[in-house]
Amino acid sequence: MKYTVITGASSGIGYETALEFAVRGKNLIIVARRLDKLEELKTAIHNINPQLDVIIRTADLSVTEQAYNLYNNLKGYEIETWINNAGLGDSSFVAEHNLNKVETMLRLNIESLTILSTLFVRDYAEKEGTQLINVSSALGYAIAVGTVTYSASKYYVSAFTEGLAKELELKGAKLKAKVLAPAMTETEFAKNATDLDSFNYKENLPMYHTAKQVAGFMMEIYDSNEAVGIVDQNYEFKIRNQIYPIIEG
Repeated sequence: MKYTVITGASSGIGYETALEFAVRGKNLIIVARRLDKLEELKTAIHNINPQLDVIIRTADLSVTEQAYNLYNNLKGYEIETWINNAGLGDSSFVAEHNLNKVETMLRLNIESLTILSTLFVRDYAEKEGTQLINVSSALGYAIAVGTVTYSASKYYVSAFTEGLAKELELKGAKLKAKVLAPAMTETEFAKNATDLDSFNYKENLPMYHTAKQVAGFMMEIYDSNEAVGIVDQNYEFKIRNQIYPIIEG
């Protein structure tokens, strides 16, 4: 029995992606901090396919130790796909940073993603049909003033994953590493990034995608042989080869 692991599965892109994999008959391990939201997702998955095995794991991946604990706790499962979707944003100028929030963001967006990616690659690089998909951002390829540190964290995700994809390719590994880089998406992300009680996408943004649309794009990337799925400036979904220059040697 094989499983797809999705972190940050309690809402937004992670939640909708879990439903997309359920439609394809994939057993799931769903990970987030909020147990009640994961229970709701499990029910939604079983409404799609009651035969699927759905494992719930709660973890706060902004705590580095919990990333190790999560992976070690899943050693008994055969994992086919690992999706590092959990992430945190911050909308503030550098001089105005809440450094506690920024530290939390960097541990989640960079440290835990790197730990989980590395551990998965070590165990599954030679397993046929395996994939690692890391969720970056369109701001992992363009810097927006007022979100510089968030952009930088996603530049790391994009560069790390593209570089890993090339390493795996050069080694002839069977595991594929891919990047999903969405633009503004109707989730809890903007509310949390701006520290607001709510955020109305329709009133504040000329263009955005729904989480369901981005999850659909996630599945296109999953089915593709390319390394990058990105939303361009016209808010069109584009699947392409690596963007960052790669130095081999």
